[in-house]
Formats: sequence, C-alpha cells, structure tokens
Amino acid sequence: GRQPIKSNNGGPHGAVQPFSDEDASIETLSHCSSFSDAMSVADEGGEAGEETAQEDLQYKLNVFIDSTVDKSAKTRQGALDGLKAAMATRILYEFISDRRMTITDSIERCLKKGKGQEQCAAASLACLLCIQLGSGVESEEVFKTLKPIFKNILLDGAANIQTRQACATSLGLCTLVVEDDILDVYATMESFESLFMRSYVKEDGSRPSLNPQTTLLHTNALLSWALLLTICTGSQVKAVTHLPKLPRLLENDDVNMRIAAGETIALLFELARDMDPAFEYDDWEPLCDKLNSLATDCNKHRAKTDKRKQRSVFRDVLKAVEERDFQTETIRFSTERMTIDSWVRKRTYDAFREFVGSGMNYHLQANEFIRDVFELGPPVLVDAATLKSMKISRFERHLYNAAAFKARTKARNKFRDKRVDVGEF
Repeated sequence: GRQPIKSNNGGPHGAVQPFSDEDASIETLSHCSSFSDAMSVADEGGEAGEETAQEDLQYKLNVFIDSTVDKSAKTRQGALDGLKAAMATRILYEFISDRRMTITDSIERCLKKGKGQEQCAAASLACLLCIQLGSGVESEEVFKTLKPIFKNILLDGAANIQTRQACATSLGLCTLVVEDDILDVYATMESFESLFMRSYVKEDGSRPSLNPQTTLLHTNALLSWALLLTICTGSQVKAVTHLPKLPRLLENDDVNMRIAAGETIALLFELARDMDPAFEYDDWEPLCDKLNSLATDCNKHRAKTDKRKQRSVFRDVLKAVEERDFQTETIRFSTERMTIDSWVRKRTYDAFREFVGSGMNYHLQANEFIRDVFELGPPVLVDAATLKSMKISRFERHLYNAAAFKARTKARNKFRDKRVDVGEF
C-alpha cells in the first residue's frame, strides 16, 4: 500500500492519512496530466523510447484508474478527465479490456455518489469505454451495470439537471454501440420520447414554459432518440408518427432545439422515403414554408451567430425535405477519405464526434469498431515510406503496427479455422 504522506507542518498531526490530503493526490495527478510528455519521449529514444513511452502511458492510466476512487472529489474529477482524454485520442483496447470492470465500478460509484460535474465526466467516460471495446460481450457487461443507473438518473426529476443532460446523450450512444435486442432499443427510445414530448406545443396551441436547462435535456433526448432511429430496421420506423408533432418544435425559443428538430425531421423523411419511395406527408407545404422561413430568418430578436448557424442547417433541411437532396461532406484522415452522404451517417458521425472530439480522425483510421460502423473495412496498413511522409511519431507507429499485427492475426486465424469452408476463398 501507499506510505502515509508526511505534511510539512511537523505538528502533532504530522502523519496524514494516505491520500486524504487533497494537495498530495493532486500533485500525483498533475504529474500524470499531460499525455504529450509520454509521446515526446517516444520521438527521442528510438525503440527504447517507444517502450518507455508505452510504460509511462500505462503507468499514468493506472494512476488515473486508482484515483477515481480517491476521497477528494477534485482528484476523482481529474482522474476521470485524464481517462477520457486518453480514450478519446488513443486506441487502448488491450489495456482497457483487462481493466474494464474496475473502470465500470468507478463509473458506477461516481454516478451514484458524485455531484454534477463528476457525474457528467463519468457518463462520458462510459461512452468512451464502449467506443474502445466496440460491440460485443465486453461492452455488454459494462452496459449491463450502467444502463439502469443512466435510466434512473435520466427519468428522475429531482436529479441534477446537467447530469440528466449528460445521461441522455451517453445512454443514446451506449445503446447504439452495445444493445443488440431491438425491443430494448425501443424501450430506451420511449424513455427519450417521454422527455422531449414535454416540449411539444399543447393541444390548445399553448407552448409549455420550460427553463433553458430543461429544454437542453429535451434537446439531448431528441438527438439520442434520432440516433437510435438510425438502427431501427425499415419496417419499424414507427417514429413517423412523430412527424406531425416535430414541426411545432421548430417554433421553440432555443436555437439548439430548433436545429435538433429540423435535423430529426430531415432524418425521418430520409428513412420514410428509403422504406417507401412514394412516401407522402400531408402537411408538406406548410412544413416547407416553415423550414424556408428558418433558412432565411431575419428575426431582430435573435443573436447573430444563432441565426447564422440556424440558416445554414435549415437550408440543408429544406433541401432534404423539398428535393431529397443531401449536402455531401468529405472527411479526410491519414491516406483515406470518407463521405458523409446521408442524414443517417451525419447523425452517427456527429454522435461519435461529440465524445472523441479531435480524436475522431484517429478513431476513423484505427478503431475497428468505428470503421465497421462507417463500413470502412479493416484498418489500412500503410507502408513505411508513406508513414514517414505522414510524419507520425514512433509511438503512433508502434500503435499502428500493433493494430496491423492484430488484424493480420485475426485474418490468419480465420484461415486456419477448420470450420471455414475452404471453397469460400
């Protein structure tokens, strides 16, 4: 175990209990806060440097994992943030896989006992854990523990509102990654519906008066609901029943709710038309008028940046509803490119991007699960010359080689497996 940390005041309480002392634990963490240190070591020392960097990173991650159960809330928060940063920007499958239940226990404890900010960090970490583990038994175990907690917080009107907002987003993405029973997906979608339907205009035409924080909770619930819509099989897009109501959310005072509603409407039209090319919507013209007025909004009472953001989104939404057209976007990463050519893809990409942020290109390149989601095939193996021209650090190259090695081993094992009918090859 750790030695008690001596305080310098030398008074009668000279020996402080291990790690109850905030400063001491924070000092330990601050040594571990910068991932770039480990990376720069790799550049200097060739092969040896690479190993040192690997060990250094693993040491830091272990300190973070230990610190998630520290007595100090500030230390726990730092540890959660450190783990989030690492998982967003690296592929740590082997490391995490061995420690997934320890990390899950920490997330559970922080969600149940922590306060707002700490709970939010724990909820995000749960998503990153599932993104690292991909779809399968390992992430199922994680989700089995966390799903009931997410749902309880989400539907508990007395819980911290920021925590509920975070749970709305995390529950959506974890469900997308992990859940394989469509009935469970529907049940979760119903939890989301029960929230955002409260923002609908009432029967008598009056609008519910909700504070901005509650509106944000409903917006997140709507976006998660739309995310899960992308994996509902064709015959089951019961969601079209929401089409008559969603346009009323376009009148919401909150720009993010208006945008979420607009994008969800575009997504619903795309799904409905995929299912039935002759799909007709009764109030199509009034809807197009409404979308058009948002795409050209010059309302004096709205902030400039809000209007700009809104106009650009609604130009695309109008195009989708009116002309079945999608504004294609190309994402370039390493030597590859990916096209976002549908609302389904856009919703999925935005959802992952929210958690991995600037690490998105790295995950598109090396995370087998995310590559599966976007149908990119196994990670591309780049030859040494190209790697050099791409100037990635030795440490990254080491990770890359490890991923390549794993992919090759998998492919060979398939070959060697007696159950595979050789005729297939």
